[in-house]
Amino acid sequence: MLNSLKSPLLLSAMLSAALGLTACSSPSSESSDTASADSAATDTAADKLDTKFLTIATGGASGPYNIIGTSLSEVYVKTFGVNSKTQTTGASVENVNLLTQGKVDMVLALSDVVTDAVEGKNNFEQPITNIQQIAVLYPNVVQIVTSKKSGIKNIEDLRGKRIAVGDQGSGTEVNARTLLEGFGITYDDVTVDYLGFAEAADGMKAGKIEAAFFSSGLPNSSLMELEQGLDLQIVTINQDKLKEIIATKPYFKTFEIPAGTYGNETAVPTAAIMNALLVSSDLSEADGYKLTKALFDNLDGLKTAHQAANDISLETARDGMVAPIHPGAKKYYDEQAAK
Repeated sequence: MLNSLKSPLLLSAMLSAALGLTACSSPSSESSDTASADSAATDTAADKLDTKFLTIATGGASGPYNIIGTSLSEVYVKTFGVNSKTQTTGASVENVNLLTQGKVDMVLALSDVVTDAVEGKNNFEQPITNIQQIAVLYPNVVQIVTSKKSGIKNIEDLRGKRIAVGDQGSGTEVNARTLLEGFGITYDDVTVDYLGFAEAADGMKAGKIEAAFFSSGLPNSSLMELEQGLDLQIVTINQDKLKEIIATKPYFKTFEIPAGTYGNETAVPTAAIMNALLVSSDLSEADGYKLTKALFDNLDGLKTAHQAANDISLETARDGMVAPIHPGAKKYYDEQAAK
């Protein structure tokens, strides 16, 4: 009888102890599981964007804008799994308009065009208020080319000539017009053809135009091809006169095309304008931060895609911004500056 009483008592005690251990261990286990879930959620959030699509407007298919933009798009696909692609366009003016209209999410554009957009001048009837800047990129170098037999050596020699000035509304066309006017030449003083890089190179080869403006990073692939079949002459821009223009057009800077870039024996003085990377002001602060960080974390890959990207750097990314900075980009730069 005693043994039969002991057994239920012993069993009850063992069950109570087991329940007690389970009760004691349960909060710790739940806490550990929650921490793991939170950590996984944080990692996932860091690898995702709020936006599901990211279309980058670039420029002509053969230009540095498209090459660098395509490489950047690939970075965003790999980093965030976002549906990112590039869109070839007429470049700066068209890009800003597309961004303003919400038809693309990020664009490359020349700082002179962006300045006009923010101020509501020239190609823009009123100030554009829904664009923000992620970074200052690399200089777009004004490369005015002709053939050596043309006798054209300086920008002033373009008066009376047939010239290609870039696609209508492109950044190349905008700074071509501005520079010509700075040297006292209007479109009434020249015969203008609105041609993109590839078309202008073909026109030069065929002898249909006497000179052409190419505004891009160095080197321009169309010019490299043109150099193979034409005795190329790079047109000089007087630096003293350019400095007078810079006094009222501060987005220009003096620049030299290095010797050997297109077979030129010496450096050629010209002008340059910095490129801007822009997004819509509707882009979230978190996405702006992540896109900016991914740009600089993957800069080596961009440099491999096109050597113009060698001039993109974290140190100069805020120098000469012409549009309001995106808050996400500002957060990233502030963090880097504090390190």
